[in-house]
Amino acid sequence: MSKKEIDNAIAILNEGGLILYPTDTVWGIGCDATNKEAVDQIFRLKKRSDKKTMICLVSNQFMLEQYVKQVPEAAYDIMDIAEKPITIIYDDPKGVAENLIADDNTLAIRVASDKFCKRLIQKFKRPIVSTSANIAGEPTPGNFSEISNLILKGVDYVVNLEKNSTIKSPSSIIKLGNNGTVKIIRK
Repeated sequence: MSKKEIDNAIAILNEGGLILYPTDTVWGIGCDATNKEAVDQIFRLKKRSDKKTMICLVSNQFMLEQYVKQVPEAAYDIMDIAEKPITIIYDDPKGVAENLIADDNTLAIRVASDKFCKRLIQKFKRPIVSTSANIAGEPTPGNFSEISNLILKGVDYVVNLEKNSTIKSPSSIIKLGNNGTVKIIRK
């Protein structure tokens, strides 16, 4: 893992820019999850409706607790037993850009498992948006070489790591309501 890549990405994130980076699942487009204008840039780049929400990455469970009013106990159990990256949709998010929050006042958050992502987020000290590096409706790229030029030219910085690796599987997504409801969105 390169300190230079982390420092370069953080400089762009601090300026409200977009990065293209390898995550614990697929190549992602990211920005400061607390910056509304940066989030809007991702929606425009992906040509995606702002009614479709995006995932945020945090570095650990402590950071998760800073951005959700109440983390259900079941979330900790699910994260502990998950065999692959798991994204959980939480009720009552706080402290993130308002355009990341769904109409039903929920937000999808994943505690990153990838070493680069964890270190980047820890050093940045804020959550980072993570959305697949494709235009809305197009397939998720299987590796870096499949990312469209439109995406490559639309970001402010491309992290120079893992460009030869093949796709990892997307995360599972589970919605956990504060009222005890559990709904599997994606296995």
